[in-house]
Amino acid sequence: MLFNSVIFAFFLPIVFALYWFAFQRNLKLQNLFVVLASYVFYGWWDWRFLLLIVFTSFCSWGCGLLMQQVDNQKSNPFFGRKFLNIANIVLNLGILGVFKYYNFFVESFISAFASVGLHLQPQTLKIILPVGISFYTFQALSYSIDVYRRKVEPTKDIAAFFAYIGFFPLLVAGPIERATKLLPQFYVKRTFDYEKAVDGMRQMLWGLFKKIVIADNCAIYVNYVFGNYHDQTGSTLALAAIFFGFQIYCDFSGYSDIAIGTARLFGINAMRNFNFPYFSRDIAEFWQRWHISLTTWFRDYVYIPLGGSRVSTVKVIRNTFIIFLISGFWHGANWTFIAWGAFHAVLFLPLILLGNNRKYTDTVADGRFLPNLKEIFQMLSTVGWVTVGWVFFRAESIAQAFEYLGGILNVNILSMPLSQGGMKRMLLCLPIMLAAEWLQRHKQHGLEIASMNAWLRRIIYILIILSIVFFMGKNEQFIYFQF
Repeated sequence: MLFNSVIFAFFLPIVFALYWFAFQRNLKLQNLFVVLASYVFYGWWDWRFLLLIVFTSFCSWGCGLLMQQVDNQKSNPFFGRKFLNIANIVLNLGILGVFKYYNFFVESFISAFASVGLHLQPQTLKIILPVGISFYTFQALSYSIDVYRRKVEPTKDIAAFFAYIGFFPLLVAGPIERATKLLPQFYVKRTFDYEKAVDGMRQMLWGLFKKIVIADNCAIYVNYVFGNYHDQTGSTLALAAIFFGFQIYCDFSGYSDIAIGTARLFGINAMRNFNFPYFSRDIAEFWQRWHISLTTWFRDYVYIPLGGSRVSTVKVIRNTFIIFLISGFWHGANWTFIAWGAFHAVLFLPLILLGNNRKYTDTVADGRFLPNLKEIFQMLSTVGWVTVGWVFFRAESIAQAFEYLGGILNVNILSMPLSQGGMKRMLLCLPIMLAAEWLQRHKQHGLEIASMNAWLRRIIYILIILSIVFFMGKNEQFIYFQF
């Protein structure tokens, strides 16, 4: 079920009404209702994969209880906490690997043998990738790992745990929550907070604007140009690459805004996933602001266990490359994603070597209305490098990515770009979106305007709704559903 679909417009108010008016008095029943509603939401796509979510949830829940019962790893090394934790990690990553990466590895091995003259018969499978499997798998793993580290107590409340894994606003594309933050919210009675709910609806509206008006219109231009890139001028290719950068940002951050806002309607606080990343002054700041839930997941469960930044410079570089290569591979079973991850790791190298990878932790132009010339140059150069990386992310092969980038570096880069699809709409709407987010860069989202005059707020709401109605692009599936 899509957030920007008609069926969700009926689903949400029904679930909201039952949640607060029919099940509020009994916490156990309310959590069970969350699980049921979440499974209806997910099963609307393909009910068969509900079995996978149930299995993943049950295994991680059971693993936590078993770790509570067994002796520690020193007295019982063969069946201790460490063994159970590793077993659950292997099981969950194994399931993820089969559904997401089996064909990739088979095809890569076949290509490798073919390069030396050995031709093998492919044994690929017709596997449908379950929507959101990477997200809920990582959420399940965070629980068992944190139980093993004794950061969270194992829960016997199966309804609360299944609600934690399957909570429908976050189920398909995150944010990837931690058990230490989200699970305790299902232990306590939730009370309806009108102000929180209203702000949640504002965030949902802003997310719908970014998705429907910006991302879906960018997609029209991007899909055409990338599908016919051999015939395009350098300026057209460059504009399409820029549009894709905004498409993926507004698509994914728009989803996160809708998800976080929806969660707030149900009294649940979800973590922030984007913090206006295109206002970053270097690539390190960009990654502090982009897909925060995944970035911090890799930091806490992979980077720090490898030694993090408290090791030699050579090992810091090693750890950085490992993180970005894994992050690229997490996004998809294609060498283009790995190349995208490696590209960002290379961008990090100068910052690591100069000790500047933690230079910017504040908000750009803090205390000022406009940035200075240095900050403008830093933001534009960061967006430029990120856009180059997006070409690898969007391309179907590494060869296509290099051909595309080579096409940009053509003498006709100074010509007028192709006027196609949603280009004119974007030239109107993109500056408005960027201006709004610049003004709100100290806030949680672009429409956090509770302190504004009531009539002015209403005018803004009407204008956004009208823009959604009149500038609606083709209804595109959220990009991160494929991950």
